[in-house]
Amino acid sequence: MVEVRRSERRRRTVSAYREGERVVVLIPNQFSRAEETEWVDKMLARLAARDLRSQRSDADLSARGKLLAAKYLAEFGPIVQPSSIRWVANQNGRWGSCTPADRTIRISEKVRDMPSWVTDYVILHELVHLIVPGHNARFWHLVGRYPRTERARGYLEGIAAAQLAG
Repeated sequence: MVEVRRSERRRRTVSAYREGERVVVLIPNQFSRAEETEWVDKMLARLAARDLRSQRSDADLSARGKLLAAKYLAEFGPIVQPSSIRWVANQNGRWGSCTPADRTIRISEKVRDMPSWVTDYVILHELVHLIVPGHNARFWHLVGRYPRTERARGYLEGIAAAQLAG
């Protein structure tokens, strides 16, 4: 069930959220019926995409890690294959972490709902730590092979800044 709530105070923004079994879509009052229909469809699609992202499993992370290692770090062979890569809920100040000694990678649950290109960046960042433990020039050179590195870093910095402000 979808409930549309019109607001006099909203001018251009549209948002949607789940309230039990219902989806609530908030739109500006001046929207026409056609605009309302268009935005309800868009917001339902966005919620569905977010739901799919939130269902990503540890196995999905491992598979993604293998693909990223093969694409961007192939010359390092087995060294960039972690013993495990998994979602964790206990990382408050980091998006991911790597322990090179036991070759484990942990990705924060906070990344789960982010766009896949951001998740890929975080995974690749941690894979590079299997080669270079610190954040020196070589490390950043290898991470920079991922074409969306700067965009993903900006996205994560924006999220972090919003959390500090909120």
